[in-house]
Amino acid sequence: MKVDLNSDLGESFGRYKLGLDEEVMKYISSANVATGWHAGDPLVMRKTVRLAKENGVAVGAHPGYPDLLGFGRRYMKLSSEEARNYILYQIGALYAFAKAEGLELQHVKPHGALYNALVKEEELARAIIEGIADFNKRLIFVTLSGSRPADIAEEMGVKAAHEVFADRAYNPDGTLVPRSKPGAVIEDKEEIAERVISMVKDGGVKAINGEWVELKVDTICVHGDNPKAVEIASMVRKALEEEGVKVVPMRKFL
Repeated sequence: MKVDLNSDLGESFGRYKLGLDEEVMKYISSANVATGWHAGDPLVMRKTVRLAKENGVAVGAHPGYPDLLGFGRRYMKLSSEEARNYILYQIGALYAFAKAEGLELQHVKPHGALYNALVKEEELARAIIEGIADFNKRLIFVTLSGSRPADIAEEMGVKAAHEVFADRAYNPDGTLVPRSKPGAVIEDKEEIAERVISMVKDGGVKAINGEWVELKVDTICVHGDNPKAVEIASMVRKALEEEGVKVVPMRKFL
């Protein structure tokens, strides 16, 4: 059994540092690198790509809304043309740094409010996937496990990775509990490790109301800005390996 372990990294900006990239990078197999619109800047992007290379971690683009002030967590209404070109623009920005470091991009994972919006808006999802395909159809599209965008991607000839979240609570319908609600973010590392094993081995996890939610798991996200990010990433990887699950970049099995 194989699974990918990813984290959203490169989210510092200018003189402001966010996340524990150097330490988290040691435990993951894929890095989602911010592309400058919700976070990140050219110096941070290159540093993060270089760090991934040094640790043997696959690199993917983490594009979001043009919303530095809101960290990309505020919804914006986009036309299909805007969405398609916004994604293409941001992939291209990260590609420049990946190429400079001798790496190929593996995947694209939309960020924050954009990630959540495309799960609900089919037209938006199609536009995002079209932007990915415009750049390279071999890029893997990372989306919420079991969501409609995964099916759309496959229909359009783009591979989809079903993603689950180690440190986020789930609604009964398989969507994430909004961060604004109590209990949305889980910080207890033992509980997180148990949930991850349940997702991978049992194919699901208990929702915030106790109901069972079935999940397909290709890649597991551990947020790099969680106060206990390093401890969580370390424990999750150890728990997976102890269960005989190999942690490898998603391109190795998708």
